[in-house]
Amino acid sequence: MTIKKTAALAILATTAMLGAPLAQAQDTIKVGLIAPFSGPFADYGKQMEGGIKAYMAQHGSTVAGKKVEIIMKDTTGPAPEIAKRLAQELVVRDKVDFLAGFGLTPEALAVAPIAEQAKKPMIIMNAATSVITTKSNYIARVSMTLAQSSAPMAAWALKNNIKNVVTLVADYAPGIDAEAAFKAVLVKGGGTVPETIRVPLKNPDFAPYIQRIKDTKPDAVFVFVPPGEHTIAFMKGYRERGLAEAGIKVIGTGDLTDDHMLPAMGDATLGVITTFHYSAAHKSPENAAFLKSFASANPGAGRPNFMAVGAYDGMAAIYEVARKLNGKIDGDKAMSILKGLKLNSPRGPIMIDPATRDVVQTEYVRKVEKINGELFNVEFDRFPDQKDPGKQ
Repeated sequence: MTIKKTAALAILATTAMLGAPLAQAQDTIKVGLIAPFSGPFADYGKQMEGGIKAYMAQHGSTVAGKKVEIIMKDTTGPAPEIAKRLAQELVVRDKVDFLAGFGLTPEALAVAPIAEQAKKPMIIMNAATSVITTKSNYIARVSMTLAQSSAPMAAWALKNNIKNVVTLVADYAPGIDAEAAFKAVLVKGGGTVPETIRVPLKNPDFAPYIQRIKDTKPDAVFVFVPPGEHTIAFMKGYRERGLAEAGIKVIGTGDLTDDHMLPAMGDATLGVITTFHYSAAHKSPENAAFLKSFASANPGAGRPNFMAVGAYDGMAAIYEVARKLNGKIDGDKAMSILKGLKLNSPRGPIMIDPATRDVVQTEYVRKVEKINGELFNVEFDRFPDQKDPGKQ
């Protein structure tokens, strides 16, 4: 064999080796999932992962002839700098087609400039501050905003003669959004907010705040705190300090009676009224199929919550984009498809607003009741086609 022929074969072999991963990459749609999977908000990431597993178990792990690969990155959050670094790695090294997840607002805001610069579609599966979608043209949100849930709660309160209300919210952007939206609607309708209480996001001691509420003697307290130990601690304090006996009702956004945490919170939550976009008790064929798939794909994980549904619907949006683009993901073309996209979600019909890239959906009024010995958020009223009031 001549030297010339040997060299030619070597070049062919090298090209084949380099081409293998390229071909493999072209046969894969990569989704970079950024969320806290450890630390104080670990349940956020776990619920999202569970929702994604449920969707892929139901609809398969391929779309448009390509395998869907989920690359999970743990922020340990809230940690915006870590989220930003992980997003950079996903874009530059892993060459993902989509950025997704984002349980917490600070992390979503930190990643927005990367999505903008790289022209990567960024699917928000939870983070709920109104401003997020304004920070990049490549962001679409399938979850919710806090203002979207809070404004209907105020409208319902006024209709039911609950007009003197103290607000208690977590002191970060979603909580401030919730407080502002609730207060604006209540005051415009003739109600009053004698106190606005903001509590630290980390390790709040609710005892002094609950005493302040009791001393103020309002008709009700409107609450938004992140689901988990915050909601358990607040409801425990509410019962122990006799606010129910004093005739002070609890109303709030659905985070307060989160489906996943409800069994652990116990009977202290009975009768609590919330407005929200999803309940595990929602009656529809889509929700029945979701609950069945979630249980099968996530044995022992307990009841799914709104974050699992946000991730489930986020994957539905990603699959729809992939189908319409025949698997060739382009940032600008993807965003054109996402604008105005309609999905039949486990929560009911949803749409991505073409103007704001935020979700439009029904907000349900729910009351915690027992069904067959288990606590559920039972829907009894609704506000259909709710846009984010923060952008109207």
